[in-house]
Amino acid sequence: MPKAICKIFLQALIALSCCHSLHAQPVYRVDFTDKAQSPYSVDRPAEFLSQRSIQRRERQGIAIDETDLPVNRNYIDAVVKTGGIPLHTSRWLNALTVRLPHDSTAAEIAKLSFVRNVELTKPAAGSKSAFNKFGTPGRLNPIDTSRYGASVYQVGMLNGQALHQRGFTGKGILIAVLDAGFYRVDELPAFDSLRIDGRIEGTRDLVNPSADIYAEHTHGMMVLSCMGANLPGRLIGTAPHASYWLIRTEDGSSEYPVEEDTWIAGAELADSIGADIINSSLGYSEFDLATMNHRWADMDGKTTRVARGANMAAAKGMLVFSSAGNEARKPWRRIISPADGDSVIAVAAVNKESQWAPFSSVGPSSDGDVKPDLAAMGQNTAIQNTDGQIAANSGTSFASPVLAGMAASLWQAFPDAPAWKIKKALLQSGSLFLNPDSLLGYGIPDMETAVTFLALWGKLSPETGRRWAVFPRPFRESVTLLSPGIAPAGSGADPMAGITVEIFSMTGRKLMSTQVTGPGPHRIGGLDALPFGMWILRISGSEGSEVHKIMGGKRP
Repeated sequence: MPKAICKIFLQALIALSCCHSLHAQPVYRVDFTDKAQSPYSVDRPAEFLSQRSIQRRERQGIAIDETDLPVNRNYIDAVVKTGGIPLHTSRWLNALTVRLPHDSTAAEIAKLSFVRNVELTKPAAGSKSAFNKFGTPGRLNPIDTSRYGASVYQVGMLNGQALHQRGFTGKGILIAVLDAGFYRVDELPAFDSLRIDGRIEGTRDLVNPSADIYAEHTHGMMVLSCMGANLPGRLIGTAPHASYWLIRTEDGSSEYPVEEDTWIAGAELADSIGADIINSSLGYSEFDLATMNHRWADMDGKTTRVARGANMAAAKGMLVFSSAGNEARKPWRRIISPADGDSVIAVAAVNKESQWAPFSSVGPSSDGDVKPDLAAMGQNTAIQNTDGQIAANSGTSFASPVLAGMAASLWQAFPDAPAWKIKKALLQSGSLFLNPDSLLGYGIPDMETAVTFLALWGKLSPETGRRWAVFPRPFRESVTLLSPGIAPAGSGADPMAGITVEIFSMTGRKLMSTQVTGPGPHRIGGLDALPFGMWILRISGSEGSEVHKIMGGKRP
């Protein structure tokens, strides 16, 4: 072997040995007591947040507070002096994730006066995971190949074309994708328009900063294609004109709690760059070291570290979507974290017939909250494959981005709406909103109905004299009634109890009558038996009655 080649080979072996030695060191989480003597101030947010992030808070009336301040640099330096190598910090939870030379170093750090807690998150002897985190591709069922091509079911199920046809395709909305890698996103055809338009605004590998994020795991690439693909006639994502940040937080080779800290670091990065939406097709319950496993009691929406981080992300004005998990056929069965988060939109998977996919994790959360929150197509979901072809894959990993992208298109239509109002519209447009269950939560949302809710909430008020909205107009087989919960004058019996809904012909002949309770939405069906024309709808209750003229019925 030539001497020059021998030298290169030896250098490579040394580098590999050093890398192996480094990754054989344990990883710990260090929680600090305070942010005392910080050089930063909530009065100067531009020093630690982007202008877009500041504007998102201003738009939604969210104050900048101490949780936004970076971790105390002096505290980090003191930990580094013990031989630690910093990996991530969390300003929200005031913590540092650090690789230590020895487990014994943790005891030394724990003695520091400003350290509240030290916890092992990945042992030195970590090995390749026994978990198959992301599943395997399935076969695509034959479907219509019109404009949406293979994606026709996943878009149509949400009535997403109602947004796309109006030009709402996610433009101006920034989505942060937290995942395990984005293999060949820089060259695969589904992402051509993202690259040409410069709408991949940034990338960051928080697992291995020196790695090529486009040479890592395939999972994030497939997830991104559910939202950002733009191949007319083949594959159209739910937000083909949104902008994206690609953030690697997941180590596909192992499963330890350190990944929850990395997830939080990714969410904080998403916040600081001004992302509007986070999609996380990731989740945690069991680890490669069983003593680190979460308990079912921990899935109460506020106990696991990653759920707390996800809730904080939502508190900063972002919509946070998380896959519910693929555990229904496994001993765990239930949702995983951060899908359990109180403020997280956990997404279950259904097939193209809108039926629950039998692998999709079930709820409720351990404290009884409705979980999952919503559902989208996650069985045989159309995705970009690694070879450039359109294929299918199954898992809640794909249901989540399908819905997250749809939410981006909806938010484009109402850019001044706060995140909580977009979330509320999605929930109230769900097919099971009046009767949520443990499989699909509030069901499959309908974008046309969500648009109507958002439009009406700004128009109904005590001053208008209208307490009910009736839509669509014209109707076909049903109408929906909604009251935004405006408190009427007076007191006494619940004004939303014992409400009568009647439909009359223009000559006064009563055609139907039914009872509803609560502000709705209430869907009144069976109207396709009426001939097309003008009708009178009367809503009566303890506060009086309200009359609406509606047009619709069966067209000739």
